[in-house]
Amino acid sequence: MASSRFRIPALSEQHVLDNVQLHLLAPADTLLRERFRELMEQHHYLKSDTLVGEQLRYVAEVDGRWVALLSWSAAANHLKDREQWLGWNISQRRRRLALVANNSRYLILAGPDCPNLASRVLALCCDRLADDWQQAYGHPVLVAESFVDSQLFRGTCYKAQGWKLLGETQGSGRSRQDYYTAHGRPKQLWVRELRPKARAELSAQQLPADLQHVEDAVIPRCDATVSELRQLMVLCRQIPDWRAKKGRDYPLHCLLAIMVMATLSGIVRGQRDLAAFAAKLTQFQLRALGSYRKRSGGRDYPKETTFQRILAKLDAEAFERILIEWEIQRAGQVTDDDQIAIDGKAQRGSTPHVADEQKAQLVSAQSQPSGRVLGTVAVEHKSNEIPAARKLLEKLGPLDGKLLMLDALHTCQQTLRQAHQENGADFLIPVKGNHPELEARAAACLPDRPPAVLPPLGRTPGHGPAAGAVRYRRKRG
Repeated sequence: MASSRFRIPALSEQHVLDNVQLHLLAPADTLLRERFRELMEQHHYLKSDTLVGEQLRYVAEVDGRWVALLSWSAAANHLKDREQWLGWNISQRRRRLALVANNSRYLILAGPDCPNLASRVLALCCDRLADDWQQAYGHPVLVAESFVDSQLFRGTCYKAQGWKLLGETQGSGRSRQDYYTAHGRPKQLWVRELRPKARAELSAQQLPADLQHVEDAVIPRCDATVSELRQLMVLCRQIPDWRAKKGRDYPLHCLLAIMVMATLSGIVRGQRDLAAFAAKLTQFQLRALGSYRKRSGGRDYPKETTFQRILAKLDAEAFERILIEWEIQRAGQVTDDDQIAIDGKAQRGSTPHVADEQKAQLVSAQSQPSGRVLGTVAVEHKSNEIPAARKLLEKLGPLDGKLLMLDALHTCQQTLRQAHQENGADFLIPVKGNHPELEARAAACLPDRPPAVLPPLGRTPGHGPAAGAVRYRRKRG
C-alpha cells in the first residue's frame, strides 16, 4: 500500500509546532541582524537580504534554535492582478500602497523534517504583522502579498493559511525609476487580508479616519500628459526670466511649470515639498519640460535651493494667472457655478501677536460648488481683510447672476455696494450682535418661528425614559 502524501506529526514534531516562538529583530540588534543576513545569503535561493522601503525581519525558534526566517518589505509598485483584486485605480494605488506589505523572503532552515512548520510560522507572523508595523512606522498594514517561484515551489504553506492565488507576474523587474527589464522567471502572486473587510476599506472612496494620515504623507505625483505639459510651458514662457545667465541651470518655464503642477496637486508648503514633488516626475515628463540633461543622458530634477531662489523673486500675480489659465485649459470653463465664497486665511506658523512680525494673510475667492479658485489678494501690512476683499472684487470683474458669500466682517456699506452695484452680484452675509440695528431689521423681515415642541416627559410605550426630556428638565432646574 502506498504511503499517504499527508501524515500526522510525530510527538517530537508536534513539540516543535507547539513550542515555536516568533521574535521581531530590532534594528539595534546588530549581531542578530548580521547572523540573519548570513543565513539568507547562504541558504535562500535569491542569495540576498536586501530589502526596499519599510521593512521588518522575524526569527522563529524552538528551544533556542532558529528554525525559520521571514522578511517583510514595501509592496511592489505595479501589479495588475492585485489592483483588480483590491479595486484600485492609479491614484488609490499611489496613495495607499503603504498599507500593503510584501513577504519578500521566507526561509525554513535545515533541520528535522517537520510537517506544517512553514504554515504554522506564517500564521504566527500574520497575526502580529499589523501591530508590529504600527509600532515601527506609525501605521498598520491591511493586506499581505508574496511572490512564489513556481519553478521551485508550489506555495503550499500560503494556500494552507488562506492566501489567495491571483495569477502570475509578467516576469520583469524594475531596474531604474521608469524602466523594467525581463528576467524570464514569472512568479505566482499570493495575497491575504490581515483583518476583516480590509479590501473594502482599501477600495473605499475615503479611508477610515485612523488611516487617513497614510494618504496625507504621500507626496502627490503629476498625472499630466506630455501634450498638456507643452501647453503649460507656453503659458510659463510669458513670464520673462529675471535671472543672470550664470544662474540659469534650469529654464524658468521648466521651474514654473513644475510649481504649477505641484500647486494644483496640493503642494503648498514651500521649496522642500516642491523638490520632493519634482523628484517624482518621470523621465518623459522632465524631457517634455526641458529639464537639465545629465552627462549620463538622463534628465535631472531641480533641487530645494533652486526653488528657493525662484520663490524669492517670483511675481505672485503673474504666477496666479498661469495657474488659473492652465486649470481652465485642462478642466474647461465652469458654467454651472452660481456661488462665490470670499474668505481670508492666515499662513500656518505665523505669529500675529508679535508686534514686529508681519502676519502672512491672504483673501481668496472660490467658485462653488466646483471649488475652483478665482483669485487671491495678499493683506497689506498693518491692514485687514476688508480692503483686501474690495481689491479682490475689482480683480474679479462682473459677477452678474452670482451669489456672493462673505463673513460678518464685511458687513459694511462700501463693500456691499461695490459687490452689488459694481460687480452685479447678490450677497449673503451673517449678521451678528455687534450690529444691533441691522440685526433687528433683519429679524423683522423673517417670519415668526413656531414654538419648539418638546418630547413628553415620562415613558414612551415600549421604551425607557425619554433621555432628552430628562436632560431638558435638569437644565431648567
